[in-house]
Amino acid sequence: MSRSIKQTECLIIGTGIAGATSALVAAKEGINVTLITKRSHPTITNTNLAQGGIVYKGESDSPQLLKKDIIRAGRGINSIEAVEFLSEKGPQIVKELLIDELHVNFTHIRGSEDEALDLTREGAHSINRILYSADHTGKDIESALIAALQRQDNVEVITGATAVDIITLQHHSKNIQSRYVLGDRCLGAYVFMHEEKEVAAILAQYTVIATGGLGDIYIHSTSEKGIVGDGIVMAKRAGARVINMEFIQFHPTTFYVPGKRRFLISEAVRGEGARLKNLRGEYFMERYNPQLKDLAPRDEVTAAIWMEMIKNKQEYVLLDVANHVHGNIEERFPTICRTCKDAGIDITNEPVPVVPAAHYLCGGIHVNTQGRTTLNGLYAVGEVSCTGLHGANRLASTSLLEGLTWGYFAAKDMAWRIHTKEIVEQKTMNTVREWIPTRKVEKEDPALIAQDWMMIKNTMWNYVGIVRSRSRLKRALEDLRHMYLRIEDFYKETPISKDIISLFHGTQSAIMVTVAASRNNKSIGCHMISPPAEKS
Repeated sequence: MSRSIKQTECLIIGTGIAGATSALVAAKEGINVTLITKRSHPTITNTNLAQGGIVYKGESDSPQLLKKDIIRAGRGINSIEAVEFLSEKGPQIVKELLIDELHVNFTHIRGSEDEALDLTREGAHSINRILYSADHTGKDIESALIAALQRQDNVEVITGATAVDIITLQHHSKNIQSRYVLGDRCLGAYVFMHEEKEVAAILAQYTVIATGGLGDIYIHSTSEKGIVGDGIVMAKRAGARVINMEFIQFHPTTFYVPGKRRFLISEAVRGEGARLKNLRGEYFMERYNPQLKDLAPRDEVTAAIWMEMIKNKQEYVLLDVANHVHGNIEERFPTICRTCKDAGIDITNEPVPVVPAAHYLCGGIHVNTQGRTTLNGLYAVGEVSCTGLHGANRLASTSLLEGLTWGYFAAKDMAWRIHTKEIVEQKTMNTVREWIPTRKVEKEDPALIAQDWMMIKNTMWNYVGIVRSRSRLKRALEDLRHMYLRIEDFYKETPISKDIISLFHGTQSAIMVTVAASRNNKSIGCHMISPPAEKS
């Protein structure tokens, strides 16, 4: 086998909660796992940035009550099967894996009997059912998972490795007869190795995409830089079904500092009592949702903030923490307090300026409850996937639970298939060709790449953002498609690099979101279309 071709039983692309859970569970089942990330360290993920918490189970809670809350937030277009699956199985996996096995440092109630776990509440939840660790829950979970993986002898973690393309039998086999097979099969992925500056083929019996969402195609986003929809684009190109791409959830409260990247102000802050007000000092959420007020579903709070900003010609609104959150604010929200204080805002004494930002993709690669996609041999878990759980709008703190649950059961399913010999023969694996390099005609120009990214991000924010119109979407699609043709030619002529791959994939994911938005005429959940009379 060529040096540029590597083989493993299970290839997992992405090291957040979904990918890391899949890797850990598969390894414990005796499967050889290769886990890759384009980052310099496996903990650099969106999971690591998650502040609020993970859904567990509260007093007098039940799967039926959680199901009701998820469907209400998702505007009733959720997959009932997925909602019931998560509601029944999710809290059990939290207990089994995160609490009992990994001993994640969740916050306990001081002085309570047996130091009981503290549970908080966030928007659209009926009761307190969310486990948290101060305001760095994701970081604590991520650290525990990666530490556990490093203790597994059958897990290889490769950093500085960007996936380029999914390998399939029909498209990448040197055997001509493979193109006539009716059912295609995923056989791994082509991966650009940053240090070697070359593309390797990593062959695998089963491949898991866990690359996260696409928030960084927007100019204002809570995502890690470089989260641009790589996995979704690769899966679609390979023939897997992708759905619900118009449903981009905008988090209502990110710290507003002009010219700076957005920093998330967790929904848990409002869960503890903080309230939104405009610059005139009016608490406005009761006008938009008199019952739930500041704890309304995220899409409603985002729309309300947007309307207040437009109506009052203001660049932001205020989140009043000091007057409404009881207890030690600095102890409950240390990261938020520190970040705001570094920017000159003391949230214990003054309100925080906040604005919405792109936060979470509710659509993605279509999967079943085992994480299987419509392409045999390919799985997708976490934000990159569309389980149908979220419908048109994600319920707060279900994202970590979804990644954990689907990551767990995808690994179990893959292990069962490998142990029962549902595998690809070696002679078929041997037919996969090496990566065909591009012609080295042009040199990568950082200025051109930066300009293209600014065009994508501004187009998505202004035309395919919180409130959309037919004319804006039409303009966005024309501009993005024209741009893609130029970038595709550039991609074919220029030596491959991490930045070129990111731009190529980001352009395609932006088009996918815009096309999906153009086809959906209904304002529902995250997807808001302005009246036809509005001029862009």
